[in-house]
This record gives sequence, C-alpha cells and structure tokens, in this order.
Amino acid sequence: MSVVIENAHVVTVSGAEHPSGHIVVDGDRITALGPGSAPAGAVPEGAERVDAAGHLATPGLVNTHHHLYQWASQGLATDGTLFEWLTTLYKPWSKMDAEVVAGAASAGLGWLAKSGCTTSTDHHYVFPKGRGDLFAAEIDAAAELGIRFHPCRGSMDRGQSEGGLPPDEVVEDLDTILAETEAAIDRHHDPSPGSMLRVAVAPCSPFSVSRELLVESARLAREKGVRLHTHLAETLDEEEHTREQFGTTPAEYMDDLGWLGGDVWLAHCVHLHDSDVKRLAETGTGVAHCPSSNARLGAGIARVAHLLEAGAPVGLGVDGAASAELVPLAGEVRQAMYMQRARYGPSALTARQALEIATLGGARCLGRADEIGSLEPGKLADIALWRLDGPGAEFYPAVDDPVVAFAFGRTPPLARLLVGGRTVVEDDALVTVPQDEVGRRGAAAHRRLMKLAEEVL
Repeated sequence: MSVVIENAHVVTVSGAEHPSGHIVVDGDRITALGPGSAPAGAVPEGAERVDAAGHLATPGLVNTHHHLYQWASQGLATDGTLFEWLTTLYKPWSKMDAEVVAGAASAGLGWLAKSGCTTSTDHHYVFPKGRGDLFAAEIDAAAELGIRFHPCRGSMDRGQSEGGLPPDEVVEDLDTILAETEAAIDRHHDPSPGSMLRVAVAPCSPFSVSRELLVESARLAREKGVRLHTHLAETLDEEEHTREQFGTTPAEYMDDLGWLGGDVWLAHCVHLHDSDVKRLAETGTGVAHCPSSNARLGAGIARVAHLLEAGAPVGLGVDGAASAELVPLAGEVRQAMYMQRARYGPSALTARQALEIATLGGARCLGRADEIGSLEPGKLADIALWRLDGPGAEFYPAVDDPVVAFAFGRTPPLARLLVGGRTVVEDDALVTVPQDEVGRRGAAAHRRLMKLAEEVL
C-alpha cells in the first residue's frame, strides 16, 4: 500500500520541521519527506493521497514500559504506596489465566493505539502454574491489532520466604524461569529488519529476584542477542531494602552484576544519585520514565532533565493500567514536561524535548532508533497524524505552534495512525479490530479476574 500525506506540519524529531510538508509511504517504509507537496516523481502509482492541512504529523509514539495484564485489576489499592499496592494486587494476579491476559492485552494495546502508540513493550512477570500460555496470549493480541510489539518475559524467584516482597505462590524457580525464557525467545523473537515482534529478558526487580537470576538472565539475553529490562529505583522503600540486603544502592547493585549497558533499559529510576545518573549515561543504559504511575503511587519525580543533560537515553512509559488507570501515552508527554518543570523550573523540559523522548528516545531504549522514532526516508512508516483543525479540534487553532498545542493541552484527536504503512486508527477509532469489541474484552477480563480472585480478596 502507498500513501502520500501532504500539507501537514511535519515534525521529523530528528531535526527538521516542515510547516506544510509531505510524507510518502510505499509499503512499510517512508520513501520521501520534505517541504511542500510531494514531487511527482516520488509518488508511487495508485497511491492514496491524504490532504492533511490543519494536521500535525509526528513519529508514532513508543511505549517503553507497561504491564498489560493489569488492565484487569484497575481501581484497586488506590491510596497505597508501591509496596502496599503490590502486596494487595499479588493476590488477584496469582489467579489470572491466559483468557484474562488476552482480553486485558487487547484493551490495553487498543487504548495505546488510540493515543498514537505504534510500538509498545510489555513486562509480564507473573506466571501462575497451569493457567495457559500467558505470554503467547498478549503476543496474539498485539498481532491482531497490528501494533509493533516488544514483550519482555519477566520473572520472580524470590518470594517472602527468601526475603523478597512477593508471596511464594507467585514466584517460579530459577531453572523453570531460564528454560521458559529461552523457549519464549526461540519461539517468538524476530530480529529481522522491520520486525513486528522482539522479545526481551526481564527479571522483575531487585526486591523480587535473586542475584543468581539477574546474573543468569543477563548471560542468557546476551547469548541470544536480545535486550534486558527491569524495574529500578522506583521508591525510597526499594533503596532501603537494597541497602539493607546488599549494602548498595539499587543502581550500584545492578552495575555490580553487569546489568548496565547499551542493551539494557530500566523502568522508573526515580531515586537516582548523581553518580547513578553519570553511570547510566556512561554505559548508554536507557530509562523508561513513567510520570503518571510514579505520581499515582506517590513514588516521586524522576530526574529526567538531569539524565538527558548527561546523555542517557530516556523514553516514556504508561506503566501498568492498574497503577495509572486509563492513562494515554500521548498524555504522558504533557505529564513528563509539567513534572520536570514543577521540580526544576519552566525550562527543564520543552514541548519538543518531551515529544522526542516519547518517540526517538523510546526507540533508543529499545535499540530501534535506526528504524523507528523519527520521520526519515528509509525508516519504517510508523506515523501519527493529529487533527489540529476541523471537526473535533475546533479550539486548537487558537495556539499558533502545533507542537505546543499537542504537548501542553488536551491530546488532539488522532486522524490516522500508521504502523509499517498499515492503518490501525482512523478518525479517532480503531479499524484493525472493532473498537467496541476491544473495550468489551477488557471489561470481561476484569470481571473474570475478579471472579477468579474472590477467594483471596
């Protein structure tokens, strides 16, 4: 399929902006881009032409941290700290099955697509025994919707009896984790150019996994050529726990285990010391910033401005739907910008910097900046087209700068979302799967999980 978008305000993120520009898509790639109308010689025969006057064209947004299964457990422990929230929700999560995960993933990914997300990760780390193939369930949901997907095979092997936070019934043993993780990579990971599916290795967090699991996970990931992901330094409770158990800060602990590097990205990183910020930048370790979830749980505000200044890759994440209910990824652009300004002043993060971390920054975290995250000829045609004029967007023209209109205010309607040149959202509605059906699946997943969990809640 070929598409020519013309007359849009095109923000490449990689440097140039074209107030009235064009983008030519042929197949799954961008083949031409620039100011004015598309040159006749650049337009493929039979291409669909889209007059995007009054629209903002950006790269598709990249979600670098999520827990899709949590769509089914929204609205619980609404006033707890992270540790209080976790100890409450481990109980229902221990009862989830593949049917719950399938419905939750469908709704969660559909919601992300409607907020301009073309690539999403997911960190799934709870695998109750005998409940079906939970990892495959979310992969199937992403394929049906047409979202580029980077699922992370998570794990926990350190239950309460071993000094960890989770109850023993939701952890796995080390040998099972390593075998299942390797099998997931062999079965699903696609390293080819333009891949729609790449798997990462993702032990949950320093307070729920053993030292041996962290070491062996890093060894496995590097043997297989896949990336590493985990939570880190989300709360002061975690720092206290890590100092008490290991005598180091969380970042120092991970560094000691060989867990910092250009093939690693870490979620949250709220409570970093100056030396941690410097070390993450030196090693090229990425950070998934989740502002709404950190606020919802009272965890704090990550030092994004300092990380960017030091040169560390930073992306955005919505985190789990149960710790950031119904948060759209596009809305996290504004949240990130405002929270940095609240902490460090009005110049701490600009609208364009916030958009960059939501796109190219996320691509860097996932090791895909050569293919996604910016609008450039040769890159994958992952494009979000936002309506800033006309039906549904009548008030936006009062702001002259379209990037400011997008970042500072309510998220504009999504006119179209392309993933590899394929339309996933059109006129603010899902088109790959009926939107009402996706919503019903999410609600059914919630009802099913609550029914399964009645005995433990």
